[in-house]
Amino acid sequence: MRPRSVAAHLPNAILPEADWADRYELLILNERLTAREAARRMLEPLPGWIRLLLALRNRIVSFVGLKTAAPAAADSLIGFFPVLRDEERKAVLGFDDRHLDFRIVVDVRDGPADSQVIGVTTLVRRRNILGRIYLAAVTPFHKTIVPTLLAGLNGRR
Repeated sequence: MRPRSVAAHLPNAILPEADWADRYELLILNERLTAREAARRMLEPLPGWIRLLLALRNRIVSFVGLKTAAPAAADSLIGFFPVLRDEERKAVLGFDDRHLDFRIVVDVRDGPADSQVIGVTTLVRRRNILGRIYLAAVTPFHKTIVPTLLAGLNGRR
């Protein structure tokens, strides 16, 4: 199965001020994952081409004051994202920045027969014009990266 884009709804209780969102889902067969396990398998380790894009992103955004790493006070990380909420069926990752706040919500639910649906919702609150410009610039990459990471749960990247 391949990931599919589905409607993301705003407002969302995870980040009520979000003004941008998207969502992808993947049906996986014959496997049971918690939300944390799904997030970890998607984000650790990242494919090389995504690591290269992130390194380039970090170089560029450091000039305009966006964070290039997780806050030092983060207790728990998945990949380089702080874990804000960790439940069996829902994990919330993300942090707030000067220009935008974002959350990645990984959730799992039962699918038909012996399957699970893994969902990834990205929520963003753009705080100012730089946040709007940044999101506009990264959205095309985001729309390739998230489905690729989800597809990796089925062993395809």
